[in-house]
Amino acid sequence: MDLLNTLVDKGLRRELPTREEALAVLATSDDELLDVVAAAGKVRRHWFGRRVKLNYLVNLKSGLCPEDCSYCSQRLGSKADILKYTWLKPEEASKAAAAGVAGGAKRVCLVASGRGPTDRDIDRVSKTIEAIKEDNEGVEVCACLGLLSEGQAERLRTAGADAYNHNLNTSEGTYGDITTTHTYADRVDTVQKAHSAGLSACSGLIAGMGESDEDLVDVVFALRELDPDSVPVNFLIPFEGTPLAKEWHLTPQRALRILAMVRFVCPDVEVRLAGGREVHLRTLQPLALHLANSIFLGDYLTSEGQAGKADLEMIADAGFEVEGAGSTTLPEHRVDAAAQGCGSGGGCGSGSGSGDVCGTPADAAAESAVPEARTDLVAVRRRGAGTDLAPNA
Repeated sequence: MDLLNTLVDKGLRRELPTREEALAVLATSDDELLDVVAAAGKVRRHWFGRRVKLNYLVNLKSGLCPEDCSYCSQRLGSKADILKYTWLKPEEASKAAAAGVAGGAKRVCLVASGRGPTDRDIDRVSKTIEAIKEDNEGVEVCACLGLLSEGQAERLRTAGADAYNHNLNTSEGTYGDITTTHTYADRVDTVQKAHSAGLSACSGLIAGMGESDEDLVDVVFALRELDPDSVPVNFLIPFEGTPLAKEWHLTPQRALRILAMVRFVCPDVEVRLAGGREVHLRTLQPLALHLANSIFLGDYLTSEGQAGKADLEMIADAGFEVEGAGSTTLPEHRVDAAAQGCGSGGGCGSGSGSGDVCGTPADAAAESAVPEARTDLVAVRRRGAGTDLAPNA
């Protein structure tokens, strides 16, 4: 297929595809799926070999968030029956993190619900970062605390944080339909603050919220422009008790097409297979490893993932290997760019290129059937951080 050959060539050169090309990936048929995966897999292997980076989530503070993000089980007014607890003590968080590190995780992601941290919260998280670093030599720590105020990113970096996560989630044009208590621009500003402070920026999306193909391309192109080092691709987990509980738009095949499109647009960044993979990819998860070079190990913030042991077996059975602590995740040119003060990624000559700002209509015929609502696969987390039960790692 000429399209795929073109996209592979562009990916190997770090050249931005056109919007039409990105949309065409999403519009490919199920019969073409393995060709799409194979093509995007060539780009993934060129930049990351067969390594899979493992990340582990620790939910420092769960539930009772004042923001109204429609996709979130912790949102204002959520009726989802999730764990609710206030801040974990540093030693509790460090113990939870150690379980993930013992399971092979190279990065620990510290997450707290809320609009954004107060200065007191930054003090608290700083102590937690220091405790984790002291107890787990060589581990990377990423913080995800919401919208940052001036100077907070710098304080987190001083405490030892390596990265900061704040997802764009969806396109600027539809952001107001998902969240009203803050803006898309607020999120962009926080990612830029992390960049400016010298933190490795991590920012991604949530697919499956009813968005169009154009929306997906919009948000991925916006992420390419922001140039994070890591792009988590989440698939909506439709929690009962949230406004999006009835949104079941994804098939395993569509989820793979989305991952392939992200890889073609962001060829040399860490594409992370994140929340919802078990719910929507199901038995096709191993194919996603040919597209993403990073996954979360074990459970998520408020939902349970597949067993950590099963994650490791899946990686081995698919012919991939867990990335060791001594390996550098990103390609050399991105590491060099960060060292030269050009942000945390390849923003200095990363082959950005330009694309047309107009998309084409989504190809509804590409979807062969209406996805089944698999509510049986949405399991609320009842173990790990905030409980007396052992974590899944």
